[in-house]
Amino acid sequence: MSTHTLRSGWLACLALTAFAVGTDDLVIAGLLPAIALDLDVSVAAAGQLVTVFSLTYALAAPPLAVATARVPRRPLLLGGLAAFALANLVTSLAPTYASLMAMRVVAALVAAALTPAAFSMAARLAPPGHTGRAVGAVAAGLTVALFLGVPIGALLGSALGWRWAFVAVALLTCGVLAASARYLPPLPGAAQSSVREQLRHLGRPAILTCVAGTVAGATCGFMTYTYVAPLTRDLTGAGGAHLAPLIAVVGAAGAVGTFLCGRATDRWGSDRVLLGTFTGMVGTSLFLAAFALPASVPVWALACVLALWGFAAWGFAAPMSARLLYLAGNAGTEALALNTGGLYVGTALAGALGGVVVAGHGGAAVPVVAAAVGVAALGFMAFSVRWFPATAPVAATERSS
Repeated sequence: MSTHTLRSGWLACLALTAFAVGTDDLVIAGLLPAIALDLDVSVAAAGQLVTVFSLTYALAAPPLAVATARVPRRPLLLGGLAAFALANLVTSLAPTYASLMAMRVVAALVAAALTPAAFSMAARLAPPGHTGRAVGAVAAGLTVALFLGVPIGALLGSALGWRWAFVAVALLTCGVLAASARYLPPLPGAAQSSVREQLRHLGRPAILTCVAGTVAGATCGFMTYTYVAPLTRDLTGAGGAHLAPLIAVVGAAGAVGTFLCGRATDRWGSDRVLLGTFTGMVGTSLFLAAFALPASVPVWALACVLALWGFAAWGFAAPMSARLLYLAGNAGTEALALNTGGLYVGTALAGALGGVVVAGHGGAAVPVVAAAVGVAALGFMAFSVRWFPATAPVAATERSS
């Protein structure tokens, strides 16, 4: 498809799709006490709403990508957005904890089909030489949800009740649907291929090493992010008043990182940028670990290091996606779905391992363990890049599929 036929605005629609999904996924964390009180369950039980969303997404994304591979992309995105808006509207009306849990499963299933399709569509529609920045823009939509969509949803929930946060996500999704109906161009699904052939592509070592690298990278990155509150307390002695600005700094740096690393991928190639982001994540984790030495760290110094860390920790999404799209060939969407599942697995591992570290050694020990995981992840990805290089232009590869 020649790029001159594309209407401007399609990339913004795909980024906003990712933003809506990211907001829906993460906003519930700030609503747990209100949900627990309203539905008469414990906060711990309410927290399982987050767990079930993540597990459903991780397990469902690969098979849904295989099942929808031949569906034309525009109807898939538009239908998915409509279903996502409806799911959030019904969620806002859930009368019981069980019904709310069921709707989180439904929302996760729709999200598991939407996000990988948005990434692959961005890559296929991007002009030659611009694949990395297109994928990075969609990834930035997810990151912006961390520091913009989630706080707004939490504030709305605290002012009007938790149900209105999901109404807001439904209205946002309707807006994205309307814009997408206007700006998204037609795009065919994948060429005819059997499920066995698709699974064979996904089972290749080149793909599996990328997914394993994403799991390890997410474990390293999200461990620090998940436990930033005890980390801040132990390193600086600062309380909750400083926490929100620090999280905003991390989120803003992460959004910039995903965007700029996407542009860098187009210029220097996915492999170089990917190893650079992993190196940055390890280096900044080591800086944070050095702060754990007996000393009082100024909040501004911690903010500076966390900004650099957020840039690298979120920046690896664009080059990893571009690398997968090249290595997977015709199975690019399915590979991205498998990779996003790996991202959720890494997030879960980060929460579990970080919890053990905090319970046993305090928040200051989190970056020490995160750095160790990051070193292993960097070594593993260096091996993967060495044996399975992605050296051809991704955009050209996607257009020929």
